[in-house]
Amino acid sequence: MAIILGLLLHSWCSLLAWIVPYFIFIILLLNFVAVDLRKLHISSMNLWLMLFQIVVSIGGYYTIRSVYPNETVAQGILIGILCPVAASVVVIASMLGAKRETTTTYTIVGNLMVAIIAPVYFSFIGSHQDMSFINSFLLILSKISPVIALPFFVVLVLQVFFPKTNHFLSRYKGISFYLWAICLLLTLGQTINFIFIHGKGNENTILALGISSVITCTIHFATGKWLGGKYGDRIAGGQLLGQKNTAMGIWMANTYLNPLASVFLAFYSIWQNLFNSWQLWYQDRKNEGTSVKAHPFFGHNFCD
Repeated sequence: MAIILGLLLHSWCSLLAWIVPYFIFIILLLNFVAVDLRKLHISSMNLWLMLFQIVVSIGGYYTIRSVYPNETVAQGILIGILCPVAASVVVIASMLGAKRETTTTYTIVGNLMVAIIAPVYFSFIGSHQDMSFINSFLLILSKISPVIALPFFVVLVLQVFFPKTNHFLSRYKGISFYLWAICLLLTLGQTINFIFIHGKGNENTILALGISSVITCTIHFATGKWLGGKYGDRIAGGQLLGQKNTAMGIWMANTYLNPLASVFLAFYSIWQNLFNSWQLWYQDRKNEGTSVKAHPFFGHNFCD
């Protein structure tokens, strides 16, 4: 629906895209209030996932630039891998059988990591290269941190000093799903609008972004499941690395990189949601007692 409405209302979405960071702030806030932040434990898997995003994102950027000298595609790879984990990952992963504590912890630490690393990378990649590193870093940090990091510290204060307020807000955490849907609509519509305006003459770039996005999505889920298997939770590993907050990623790409690079995440959103839909469908079928058999890639059973 977000794709279809984004196509039909792309010009309006572009005009309303300014509200996305505010919605992302609320989404993260409502997700965090439902968890006791003081009891979170950062596991070795969390550290490996963060290291993967930090190293492979910048490594992929320079690799693409050297092999396929297209700056926009390279930026798409960068933001596609660095993009923080989706706020909805806790719900989806739990429905698939992952441990809620594992996914909740990385939702928080993964977003905080991006709040620090993204300004570093965007200071020498993208639209702020004409500024000094420190000025560019501080400028981008001042804009990204309130969106990604501030919800964590606000909730921490609420849980320590205003627990009743925190409990009250936690009753409305379900609203975050609908806010996410609106963000997805607006960011996809904004990207589609940019394609309408600047897509002519960039067909090869858009095609390359689409192909690289499906390859990256496959690598993310496969690597995440393999890494998660090492720590006893294949589903959590796959979802934490593969399920991206594409609305936030598109916003960052439109703001700090070549806006055309956001097409990568627009395509990625399609692939990850198709895969998640299939996983949920299969999980429902398995719960209904359908005859199943093991499959080596997905880490659980396949229907006969």
